[in-house]
Amino acid sequence: MQFQQLLYFVAVAETRHFTRAAERVHVAQPSLSQQIKALERELGAELFSRARGNIALTDAGEALLPLARRILADADTARQEVQELAQLRRGRVRLGATPSMCTGLLPDVLRAFHAAHPGIELLIEESGSLDLVRELARGALDLALIVLPLPPSAPALTTVELLTEDLVVVSSAELPAPGGGGELTVSALRDEPMVMFRHGYDLRELTVAACRAEGFEPAFTVEGGEMDAVLGFVRAGLGVAVVPAMVGHGRPGLRTTPLAGSPLRRTIALAHRTDVAPPRAARELKRILVG
Repeated sequence: MQFQQLLYFVAVAETRHFTRAAERVHVAQPSLSQQIKALERELGAELFSRARGNIALTDAGEALLPLARRILADADTARQEVQELAQLRRGRVRLGATPSMCTGLLPDVLRAFHAAHPGIELLIEESGSLDLVRELARGALDLALIVLPLPPSAPALTTVELLTEDLVVVSSAELPAPGGGGELTVSALRDEPMVMFRHGYDLRELTVAACRAEGFEPAFTVEGGEMDAVLGFVRAGLGVAVVPAMVGHGRPGLRTTPLAGSPLRRTIALAHRTDVAPPRAARELKRILVG
């Protein structure tokens, strides 16, 4: 019994017509008929009743049909699994990440992934968490490192929490420390001019919400920048900014001050669309990130 014979048999069983079945499997009708007859000889039973040109399954054909379908489905699954394994030698992963993740967590992870799978192209989109959620929703990304909780309007995403990071206040090392030195409270930011990220950055939303919870609106000297621009403006003395601790520490020309009282924190998660399984290569990157 050959795989091709089962393929032809299922095509005839589903179309109930030899010519249409031959067209469906892209083979000449005489060849298909010969293979069906060869299958019947091997099994020792007729599979189709051909009375008056009408094609119908015999009892033997009815018994074989679900088994043939299962064999073909298993073969297709095996082919897909092998092809997915082959994708780890070539292909791409589209990963979105917040700027702090791009400078903090990702370099070592991507180095390990690239060493294991040098044929996989890594496409990185650096943006704010809200923007990344939208990119995931429209299918432009396979995976994204985003900030929890998800906004109410977010699409159905599967998320795995990776880490929780503290936020700190960064200021110019050439100017006096904000608040006179030591730890700062969120309420102390009332008297500090601030450099603020553009709309779409979770850090903007989080900082503004924390200030409003203390009863004031933050005063911006500059707003609308990306991470590197914001840090540059702070270094130049234009104001302070709230950033993840991993971004602020060790930056030349910047001072980091922890937030006291109810410190600000954010949770980073790896996300992908729930209704679409990530490609094999993306699943391997996810395994490295989560593991």
